[in-house]
Amino acid sequence: VGGGQGSNGEGDMLVIAQAEEKAKKKAAAAAAAAAAAAGAAPGSCFLQRDEKYYLRALGADPRKSIANLEVDFPALAHEIVLKGLYDEEKMFSSVLRVGSAGIHLWTHYDVMDNVLIQVTGRKRVVLYPPQDADYMYMVGDKSAVLDIDAPDYTKFPLFRHARAFECYMQPGDVLYIPALWFHNVVSLDFSVAVNVFWRRLAPDMYDAKDTYGNKDPLPANRAMQQVGTMLKTLESLPPVERDFFARRIVQHIKDKAFLADVPLDDI
Repeated sequence: VGGGQGSNGEGDMLVIAQAEEKAKKKAAAAAAAAAAAAGAAPGSCFLQRDEKYYLRALGADPRKSIANLEVDFPALAHEIVLKGLYDEEKMFSSVLRVGSAGIHLWTHYDVMDNVLIQVTGRKRVVLYPPQDADYMYMVGDKSAVLDIDAPDYTKFPLFRHARAFECYMQPGDVLYIPALWFHNVVSLDFSVAVNVFWRRLAPDMYDAKDTYGNKDPLPANRAMQQVGTMLKTLESLPPVERDFFARRIVQHIKDKAFLADVPLDDI
């Protein structure tokens, strides 16, 4: 609001700020009243007990900006102090997450190291090491096994071999989730949390246009595209020959790229 002739710019701004503050208080009061009418405890939900929502902070322009707690929520940023945990030059994003009780995030992996900081509410987190990828029935970066507590072993027989590491997070807990470790998260209560991600690889290994930080590293993406080309080439062979040479290729990849059995402490 500009201060033109006969106008006090600072006064106009003050009036607008006061009006905004009143509107915020009215909205908060309305939400509290709706929650009370639904019989919900204060702070346990926004509007009603059976609501389901999952909110993830984005940058100012989701197509170009990366979520950053200091920029997006400066009044909250000073509450999160992680000095010395990682090289600050490698920091990628800090993401505020808000979710209702019962929200379940499917099993997936991230390509960057990160910490999950639990601010409010409790969470259950189950992790699986990256070496168990053969058992996870991956579709993109997510597992097709939706119910990890009662999996359908007729559809996913290999999942019984996946090694699960379970923990329960309380407010104030911080969980380190290494890159490529699969994790499945359930909010047991209304939950507020912050994820801080940092690069494990050199910056040029990542897609510069990926503001979410969840695309595979560029060399891995190129290799996957080449696998697609290879499979199309194999289609020209009869089934028996295609099977035989596909197995040879898989064995060659295992010999050249797979790690030996590595203790989980060394991953």
